[in-house]
Amino acid sequence: MMNTQPLFQPFTLNNGVEIKNRLAVAPMTHFASNDDGTASEEELHFISNRAADIGLFIAAATLVADGGKAFAGQPEACGEKDLDGLRKLAESLKNQGAKAILQIHHGGKLAIAELNTADKIAPSADEATGSREVTPVEIENLINAFANATDLAIQAGFDGVEIHGANGYLIQQFFSGHSNRRTDEWGGSVENRLKFPMAVVDAVVEVREKHARPDFIVGYRFSPEEPEELGITMADTFALIDALVAKPLQYLHVSLWDFHKNARRGADTNRTRMELIHERIGGKLPLIGVGNLLSAEQIVNAFNTGWAEFIALGKAVMINPTIGTLLKNGETDKIITALDPEKMDHYGIPSRLWSFCVAGGAWLPPVKGKDWQPVDL
Repeated sequence: MMNTQPLFQPFTLNNGVEIKNRLAVAPMTHFASNDDGTASEEELHFISNRAADIGLFIAAATLVADGGKAFAGQPEACGEKDLDGLRKLAESLKNQGAKAILQIHHGGKLAIAELNTADKIAPSADEATGSREVTPVEIENLINAFANATDLAIQAGFDGVEIHGANGYLIQQFFSGHSNRRTDEWGGSVENRLKFPMAVVDAVVEVREKHARPDFIVGYRFSPEEPEELGITMADTFALIDALVAKPLQYLHVSLWDFHKNARRGADTNRTRMELIHERIGGKLPLIGVGNLLSAEQIVNAFNTGWAEFIALGKAVMINPTIGTLLKNGETDKIITALDPEKMDHYGIPSRLWSFCVAGGAWLPPVKGKDWQPVDL
């Protein structure tokens, strides 16, 4: 029988908070919040039984300001109207025994105009998406919006926030030489392109200090490479890591399609991104690794590489709501690796997300009877 128990060692963060095991739930886009961004019954039902025997549960990307909504049914942490639903979400996750983490997000040029009343903005004007260049005053407002969302998260009872600096959204757009072509203090050199991500980190940490909550967890998620010629390379990511480990964060979280994928440029291309990133962090912060880990064997093998202190699961949690308990009890034969489109009632997946799931897609779980390949990024 496979030994899953190493996954259930506790880990103490640098602020003294103990995480009971090494399993995290990656933020899952559920498309299930109400149109105004408040929590819906469908959304609350979706997370109601997925946090048992999980260490960290990172909630779906949650909007911090109008203009940045990137998908229908996206949750919001913009104002007082959102507090009641945020409280219910945090309470549900904590009652299941997980640390409740709210991922805070702005889509930038990837926002959907029809879902926002404010303009689409980006570090630099982007004709392809119809986004205009954000002004210096608006940049300060955006930084304050991430701080405000953190304040709401604390009021709502979350154990922490995760700053969404990945997947091509606003914070990554500022760091990328492809999407940030500014010539002022917010663009140009790597150091200047780091200013916005670091300003967001500082603003979030300041809110924690204002509330005198050293136990409040702050994490940062990033994507390590971009395909475009001037896009992020592993060398850029090393600069980002060096800046992040100097901040009073509790963890870093890498966003990957494939846990075992090798680096493409800016580092040794014979080594995996995970290994290179973990090596660069050098034990200064714990790393959450992720990437199409569906079976118990894949999850255990990923942890046993030693490249990540925590293993995050997304697709596996969608189709195995009790995966934490199954792993803890060694019931690995009960873990499924493909969704059965005939069993909608079995999963508790929100209706809009379910329609995407049965249609199939690389960013969704494999579906029985359909070809499925992870995206090669």
